[in-house]
Amino acid sequence: MSTKKQLKALVNAKSGVIVPGAFNALSARLIADLGYEAIYITGAGVTNMWFGMPDQGFMGLAEIADHTARIRDAVDVPLLVDADTGFGNALNVYHTVRTLERAGADCIQLEDQVAPKRCGHFSGKEVISTEEAVSKVKAAVDARRDSDLLIMARTDAAATHGFEAAIERAQLFAEAGADILFVEAVTKEEEVRALPQRIATPQLMNMVIGGKTPIFNATELGELGYGVVLYANAALQGAVAGMQKTLTTLRDEKQVLESSGLVATFSERQRLVNKPYWDDLEKQYT
Repeated sequence: MSTKKQLKALVNAKSGVIVPGAFNALSARLIADLGYEAIYITGAGVTNMWFGMPDQGFMGLAEIADHTARIRDAVDVPLLVDADTGFGNALNVYHTVRTLERAGADCIQLEDQVAPKRCGHFSGKEVISTEEAVSKVKAAVDARRDSDLLIMARTDAAATHGFEAAIERAQLFAEAGADILFVEAVTKEEEVRALPQRIATPQLMNMVIGGKTPIFNATELGELGYGVVLYANAALQGAVAGMQKTLTTLRDEKQVLESSGLVATFSERQRLVNKPYWDDLEKQYT
């Protein structure tokens, strides 16, 4: 079964599959190695980890396409790719979908914010008109070459127009052909519980650690009927905390030992980057 078909089956099961976010190829390999069934390529993570900048629209199509291609080469699990606003109008969305599909995406996420977008859990968001947002979803659906490529439509309208308006937009996105719906940054537990009851199309719920949405256990979200439970930057936040702890120890104690428990062992690091495979390949050509 192709990775696109695998992802479609996972999403349509509505059992709350946990999908962590990756910000580079090594983080993707680690996620796959731990047995997760799909990976989200996070725009916020790419922006934070590669530019050292906040998630405020600084990432472009070239950057996310490059990361998608590198991660596609590193892992064989389904990839959901954050394409922000599609980097322009409906024609730009069309080009974005073609580009990311070619790079190896199995699902492409697009959102309805005004450009430059910002993290869904930041203040000061604005959204484009419903008509323009729907036209961009239609362009995304029309652009895909493989009919199994999934289009995920995100709305940030809850923060600006209210919960009911966000539901209305999501339903229109589904009518326009979106395969997965993503109502971002709802702020009340009852809203989290209500969404799967109000919308039949498979949905993603975004669990942002420290964000605006109440944290639910993924098992409960699956029981509520969500297809995907996203932890887009849990790995990133864990990596930052780990680096801070290790570097603080190095600064204060002047050394870090492999036995400290602060770092992965040298051998584990080599395993994760698949060194044995490359060693065997090298022998074939020498």
